[in-house]
Amino acid sequence: MLTPFSALLASATRSSGVLSVDVPEDWLQGRSLFGGLQAALAVETMRTLVPELPLRSLQTTFVGPVGGGIVAFSARVLRAGKNVTHVEARLGDDAIFIGIFGQSRPSVVGVTLESPASPAPLTPPHTLTFIPGVTPNFTQHYTGTWRRGATPFTATPSPDPYLELTVRDEGPFTEAHLIALADFIPPIALSYLSAPAPGSTVTWMLELLRHDFASLPMSGWAVDGRLVAARDGYTSQSVTLIAPDGVPAALSRQSMLVFG
Repeated sequence: MLTPFSALLASATRSSGVLSVDVPEDWLQGRSLFGGLQAALAVETMRTLVPELPLRSLQTTFVGPVGGGIVAFSARVLRAGKNVTHVEARLGDDAIFIGIFGQSRPSVVGVTLESPASPAPLTPPHTLTFIPGVTPNFTQHYTGTWRRGATPFTATPSPDPYLELTVRDEGPFTEAHLIALADFIPPIALSYLSAPAPGSTVTWMLELLRHDFASLPMSGWAVDGRLVAARDGYTSQSVTLIAPDGVPAALSRQSMLVFG
């Protein structure tokens, strides 16, 4: 039986600067926990110290694989300024997270990121299908349909995929859902490969553009991706996460390894 994202969050034990949770195998990504889940749980740990300030950005370094079972996060405030608070969270020695929380400030500068146009549906539709032993376990909690580009391991170079996404969860939608959803898209370089091969994130930078999470539904999300550069087995990809109302919700940039 699958454990929905909301149920997993609700099962976590929290105290000041500490969070632990028993993560089942359906949240694995290969031999490690889904990176988006790791980051979401890290921010949940930070929230025990900084409950109110909006999260502006999250910086993540994945050092080593994290298996399922009981995982424990710890967090500490690095600096609390008048406007900005820096918080560090760690998952043992296997992952390091820095969250930047900032007060809203009056400013004459206001620039709204334009949402990219949604491509027409592909015919036939390309939907990520869960295949045990091939597709990561965590993908069972999401539905991903390509409107542009190609699925992994099809030997079809597709540097700019566009996917529609749905979270298979009853909700409500939260900050943690958004963080995890921003990491759903498979490594874009995998579409270039003709046979299954692993890929993993080394570093991840996520910027949140909105904070009205409770009003957002689980379906109707989209990601507009781009493979920016690739060489020597290392890739750089960027993603814009678009909310169901068509307004961009987050910007993502990842440095990744592709073993193929």
